[in-house]
Amino acid sequence: MKRHHLGVLLAVAVALLAVALALYRWRTTGFQWRDFAHSLENMDLWWLSAALALMFLAYAVRAIRWLVMLRPLNREARFSDTLIGTCIGFTGVVFFGRAGELVRPYLIAMKAGVSFSSQIAAWLVERILDLLMVVVVFAIALTQVSHSSIQFNPQIDTTLHAAGYTGALTGAATLALLVGLERFRGNVHIRVLRFLSFLPDGVRYKIEMYLVQFEKGMESMRSTGSLLALVGFSVLDWVVIAGSFMCMGRAFPATSQLSPTDMVILLGFVAFGSVLQVPGIGGGMQIVAALVLTEFYGLTLEAASGFALLLWVVSFVSIVPFGVLLAFREGIKWRNLKNLEIASH
Repeated sequence: MKRHHLGVLLAVAVALLAVALALYRWRTTGFQWRDFAHSLENMDLWWLSAALALMFLAYAVRAIRWLVMLRPLNREARFSDTLIGTCIGFTGVVFFGRAGELVRPYLIAMKAGVSFSSQIAAWLVERILDLLMVVVVFAIALTQVSHSSIQFNPQIDTTLHAAGYTGALTGAATLALLVGLERFRGNVHIRVLRFLSFLPDGVRYKIEMYLVQFEKGMESMRSTGSLLALVGFSVLDWVVIAGSFMCMGRAFPATSQLSPTDMVILLGFVAFGSVLQVPGIGGGMQIVAALVLTEFYGLTLEAASGFALLLWVVSFVSIVPFGVLLAFREGIKWRNLKNLEIASH
């Protein structure tokens, strides 16, 4: 308990220090809080409502996509199983950061009566599909740069070229990984166990059980129909997300004049930044959004920060009330979700 309290105190101290440093930076860089507040005024509520509705639809599409991966293991699995797990899982990401990613596969596994490791496999397939879609969106965005409102300079041109090469390499690696996972069958886990033969029998047995269940979780990759469905729902999900993004752009006064092409470019950069998620405050997506809007489109730091805040609220915070209510209804205690590795056994 003493160690636990010491860890909590240390975390609080680090958080307070980070806030103090951020406030100091804003003060020394001339950040105008009045302009920041003004940038959030006069938002178009109709476009904002449309953005929220589309984002909720995107969460539902993700739940359907997960159901496609769950059905080979449990044909009686219901959409409500994956939808509840999705809402609570993304709420866990807001609360715990990237560590909360385990909440969703754990809850879906518990509700559907399948193994946790099989749903970790489903989560991995989902991450790969999302990464592939991010690369596609980014590639489309880069091809449309010449038709956008970006204020060009040599530094931006170099950045975009570097981003294009990075996207191409990421896409190639993602496809290779997808193909490799599709072939994760047969005697692969036996070969892994042979490589780990130096481990104690008890440890190797646990690893073997995990690999067997993981392989079962890859069943959705074996059927051509299921694979096409996964790709189709992934495309639909990101089209809906792009629509929500464009509605946010129209709702926010400082970005209302940006074209759909500009918003797709912004989405491409923000999608890469969303890899970093800090508990309670988001992370890379807000930083990238503010950076792109100030450096590429000439918005003030205050206006760009206002849009970054709106982006985080619509994309992540909006699901929190539903996730909390569903967690209470399911009788889930958040502190119990911190030890998922132990609970999964």
